[in-house]
Amino acid sequence: MVNTNGLRIARDKEFVAKLAELKPGFEVYLQFDSLRPDVHQQLRGADLTRIRQQALENLEEFGISTTLVAVIKKGLNDDEVGDIVKHALTWSCVRGVTFQPIQDAGRNDGFEPDRDRIVLSDIRRSIIEADNPFTERDVIPLPCNPESITIGYALRQGKDIAPVTSFLPREMLVDEVPNTVSFEKFPELRKRLFEFFSLESDPTNSSERLEALLCCLPEVPTPGNLEYSNIFRVVVSEFLDPHNFCISRVKRSCVHFVTLDGKIIPFDTYNLFYRDAAARARRMNSLSMLGAR
Repeated sequence: MVNTNGLRIARDKEFVAKLAELKPGFEVYLQFDSLRPDVHQQLRGADLTRIRQQALENLEEFGISTTLVAVIKKGLNDDEVGDIVKHALTWSCVRGVTFQPIQDAGRNDGFEPDRDRIVLSDIRRSIIEADNPFTERDVIPLPCNPESITIGYALRQGKDIAPVTSFLPREMLVDEVPNTVSFEKFPELRKRLFEFFSLESDPTNSSERLEALLCCLPEVPTPGNLEYSNIFRVVVSEFLDPHNFCISRVKRSCVHFVTLDGKIIPFDTYNLFYRDAAARARRMNSLSMLGAR
């Protein structure tokens, strides 16, 4: 997997051809915050509209599985959630969209929490209310970290999608605690669900995992010859910052950095305490405060 702003992919076809040699167990996560130039200018400091278009054209030409990754800022591009999903479906190489509520970390000059923050539930609601087949039953908490990640899967044929997450038995969803999932009554489905709704899924096993999951749901006919290109997903992944930091969520984090010295650090704490000099200073200050207690 490569996370990228798409600059080299847009400008260097030979490089894209080299990436294509890594298929099928390879995917590009392409920064794609907006369809509007002014949003790129504010979030990235430049109008990257043409770069994103050319990058997608090259990825499409070489058939490289791609996920669009959109940072969403309140009042700036939160009205584009549905449009980004629609745009993703116009590209056969795109396997889904990951939305990330803006995080107060890194390059984020002038960030005002009361004005700019948007949360996971806001983006989930925007997906549900947009002109697409996903409903509130189709976009559910990720079992390993339900407070930070919500996810919906669909079968895809061209530009058309049919969500499958809603076929999970309603008894599995605990109404009293709607961001928690209970699987005790469905052991086989529990096993299949945890296997499939895992961030470890990749292009070499996702179709098999989905087919295994569908086999547990009698209401859903299992398509023959299911391929990764027949899968489309929407994800909302909310990372932590000083305004919503939570130790229990850090412990359940599904996304990590592996450092050169072999340490595995949760994404949230890496950005806050390790990424740059300012982050390291925050870490030392936090440690000194703990030592003073």
